[in-house]
Amino acid sequence: MPCPMSESPTSQGTLTGRAILITRPAAQAEQLARLVVEAGGEPIVFPTLEIEPLALSPHAAALLARLDAFDLAVFVSSNAVIHGVALIRAAGGWRAGLRAVAVGAATAAALRAQGIDQVVAPQLGADSEALLALPEMQAVRGLRVIVFRGAGGRELLAETLRRRGAEVQYIECYRRLKPRTDPGALRRRLRDAGLLDAVTAASAEALANLLELVGPDAPTVLTLPLFVTHDNIARAAARLGFRVIRVSGPGDEGLLRGMLSYFSSSG
Repeated sequence: MPCPMSESPTSQGTLTGRAILITRPAAQAEQLARLVVEAGGEPIVFPTLEIEPLALSPHAAALLARLDAFDLAVFVSSNAVIHGVALIRAAGGWRAGLRAVAVGAATAAALRAQGIDQVVAPQLGADSEALLALPEMQAVRGLRVIVFRGAGGRELLAETLRRRGAEVQYIECYRRLKPRTDPGALRRRLRDAGLLDAVTAASAEALANLLELVGPDAPTVLTLPLFVTHDNIARAAARLGFRVIRVSGPGDEGLLRGMLSYFSSSG
């Protein structure tokens, strides 16, 4: 069963001698890889997701053209920030009076990196449930909300805001794909005992793609300790057959803290 971990940072522990598989998309793997190196470990970057921007539909283009009619712009991930803000800038830039809302701390940091400083975001948690619990997301009757997300995202956020009286529109600005990656080097590492010590993942889709990509060596992956950022990913991982699952705090720092704590206690 998934085992939740404390989000408090640990000042002890090291990843020295540990090889850590990073499954994040290539453009997002750099920070976690750097943190692993700083902790003494060896990052093995093997992206199991690609992020591809979506062409604007006529409906989405019309929404962007009247962005000043909206009160809240909600971003459900860092990818939504990267691709959504690019669309906003191409359509004339951020509108005065539009409030930015982020699903969690990492997404809020991505918005600030884009120059959007005033961001509403939960301090704890990084999902729709945490966002919907914020006081700012309770009294939304009559507000117009535009949600930037990937294709096929969850419906909980929009459904709940609509029940609370908000008008909600989507702009789907990217999609997730399984990369056409040669898994040969990773499969050879998996066959040599002790050459891989842990797996990290930020989505269930990344894990499913990983198992497909390594094919016959998937049973070995399932025996490795897995570090994920959310309970929902942990539950999906358990269904996929992972045996040792640890839920850390959100973001790359949370994953690092989780690994440091685990390896410090396991020796």
